Amino acid sequence: MTTGQTDTSTQAQTAGTAEKNVKVKAENVRLWYGQTQALHDLNLDIHENEVTALIGPSGCGKSSFLRCLNRMNDLIPSVRIEGQITLDGEDIYHPDVDVVQLRSNVGMVFQKPNPFPKSIYENIAYAPRLHGIVNSRRDLDELVEHSLKRAGLWREVSDRLQTPGTALSGGQQQRLCIARAIAVNPEVILMDEPASSLDPLATATIEELIDELKDRYTIAIVTHNLQQAARVAGYTAFFHMGEIVEFNDTDTLFTNPREQKTEDYITGRYG
Repeated sequence: MTTGQTDTSTQAQTAGTAEKNVKVKAENVRLWYGQTQALHDLNLDIHENEVTALIGPSGCGKSSFLRCLNRMNDLIPSVRIEGQITLDGEDIYHPDVDVVQLRSNVGMVFQKPNPFPKSIYENIAYAPRLHGIVNSRRDLDELVEHSLKRAGLWREVSDRLQTPGTALSGGQQQRLCIARAIAVNPEVILMDEPASSLDPLATATIEELIDELKDRYTIAIVTHNLQQAARVAGYTAFFHMGEIVEFNDTDTLFTNPREQKTEDYITGRYG
């Protein structure tokens, strides 16, 4: 990726956010699908042990940007990306970066739960075994239990770990996917509308889990649900037409937005 000059528009970080440790930093990020530019000079700081929500209308670039943060867009042949994204100050698009390791450090939970067609146990154990994180069956057993406990699922499945993950309810499957991401000890967790296909009770469970996980992980979440962003996120970025219109702490952005576009969106005038 190439680096341009920093944009000093409304994307600039507020004084309050600047005081916190920046875990992921995006500078002048531009993305094209073939000839179509989807992201325009995005600048965003994602702060350590915080939840940052990405909100905006459908097709505004939220998910495209999220997938830049662990190079999932590399899997799309027509994609071209410019700018710079760093994790703890290291350029994640540097030629020497191990992309497999990057995706281990920056885990992802998708909109639709996607457990492997394996047992609950193997859903958690597969990646740690592949990456050589554990050395014995006992260590692996402990890691599976620990990951399921962090995801708030252990009590519900501890007596049926050999049951297929696909046999769980939708909300349980999504927590299994979160446990799977946690199992490789990531630093950042990306969530792309993780509760959009769940019922209100399962959604509340996921939101409670997110609130607990932020003490250990840095989380970025795409959501169309403004109430959800207000409940779970410390910071919120408003996307529109491939640009970040405004970024601020969530309370300020929702109650006193600087930009008219932001106010129009959060008050339901469009979107």
